[in-house]
Amino acid sequence: MGSDKQPTNLDQEEDPPNPSTALLSFDTDSADESTKPKASAAQRPAATVVLVSLILVTCVAVSAAGAFAFLFFSRPSPSAPAASSAAAAAAAPAASKASSSDSDSIETTARPLKKLQKPVVLLISSDGFRFGYQFKTATPNIGRLIANGTEAEAGLIPVFPTLTFPNHYSIVTGLYPAFHGIINNHFVDPHNGDTFTMGSHDPKWWLGEPLWETVVNHGLKAATYFWPGSEVNKGSWTCPEGYCRFYNGSVPFEERVDTVLKYFDMPSSEMPVFMTLYFEDPDHQGHQVGPDDPQITEAVANIDRMIGRLIEGLEKRGVFEDVNIIMVGDHGMVGTCDKKLIFLDDLKSWIDIPANWVQSHSPLLAIRPPSGVSPADVVQKMNEGLRSGKVMNGQYLKVYLKEDLPSRLHYVASDRIPPIIGLIDEGFKVEQKRTKHQECGGAHGYDNDIFSMRTIFIGHGPEFARGQKVPSFENVQIYNVVTSILKIQGAANNGTASFASSILLPSP
Repeated sequence: MGSDKQPTNLDQEEDPPNPSTALLSFDTDSADESTKPKASAAQRPAATVVLVSLILVTCVAVSAAGAFAFLFFSRPSPSAPAASSAAAAAAAPAASKASSSDSDSIETTARPLKKLQKPVVLLISSDGFRFGYQFKTATPNIGRLIANGTEAEAGLIPVFPTLTFPNHYSIVTGLYPAFHGIINNHFVDPHNGDTFTMGSHDPKWWLGEPLWETVVNHGLKAATYFWPGSEVNKGSWTCPEGYCRFYNGSVPFEERVDTVLKYFDMPSSEMPVFMTLYFEDPDHQGHQVGPDDPQITEAVANIDRMIGRLIEGLEKRGVFEDVNIIMVGDHGMVGTCDKKLIFLDDLKSWIDIPANWVQSHSPLLAIRPPSGVSPADVVQKMNEGLRSGKVMNGQYLKVYLKEDLPSRLHYVASDRIPPIIGLIDEGFKVEQKRTKHQECGGAHGYDNDIFSMRTIFIGHGPEFARGQKVPSFENVQIYNVVTSILKIQGAANNGTASFASSILLPSP
């Protein structure tokens, strides 16, 4: 995020307007001499006197006007006396008061806690909340957090692949998937053939140190309400009863919010200092209908209602301004349709890719050929076919050896990552073979450089400046932000150690 909000300079004066000059002209040639009435000899001297008098009066008036304009529009010199009018006298204190007020509104340190005895962080995830969804409908409660907090102005950047489990676990560990081990929503361990699914709770899959474990390591309490990895007994974290819940998608959102609010009714010694809250929407609707359907609009409105319910509950307890709320999504969403398909069977003229080689088709193509088959040969033949112009939509897929992927993806340093990775263009999908099945919906998992994959970051609370906009950043930075707020030492991670100071207010 890295930039401080710059105050608007309200005291800058505009350049004064340039004085205009009046040009007086007399049209003496507009009438023919023969048509002019003749003056008598007796009238000529009187007329001459009158004319001369008019000319003199006019000259005096013009000179006076010019002098007045010069005095009126000229800037006073530093030594000039102050204006004596009542309006000028009143303007000076008013300007001073406005300047003082603006200065006071620029926060320089974190705000003190009013009721809570120690810092608390509530981390909220709205799955699949694509950046920009907040503008689809009225979101007064999310808007309130933004207006009085800190926002990633162009969205939060997910890690690659832009999938639910890799990103949620990156948020709470500060690690890229290659280092925390959850490299996809589904994958196979190449060493023993075991399969990871979204229901796998064996700690062998979950590397790194998630925030709830870090917090407990410091003798503090944490509570999780549905967050990938939170059900796993790992290190000092045992998913304790009353502070941890196994995932159950049928639990109403209202019940989830109300349960979290009850933590704030606990004695200070029992209250968790770190809490998570998870909503499946609007990801659920996005997969079914894509990002632009009215169902998305209603899902976003419902998430806003849940945030309103949360704010109201915190306000009733007198702790809303004390709690550091961090609201994020895990990834964005893009529309997909059958006309944007690439079929692996269309490559058979160059190479046959059996289905059992493929660990993931879309939006991340991941291939692990059997031993004895050169991954480099597979990549070369696949790209030859894709570039031939004879494979439908072939130009929208590029295949790499994982070590040749762009380094910004950080997707190489794990044996769990298959040796062949295909990057698919936005909105396209890879399937094994042609079928009569027709589908239009939404997807995510693409290159995290694609803007539609971005999500939201909003921070609200005593540690966040009000009305602050910061540049986009990757979600691996959030781990250090949370540990900085809680004033605890975090585990080693891929975030930048100094990042938190660029987004948080310093301690008083």
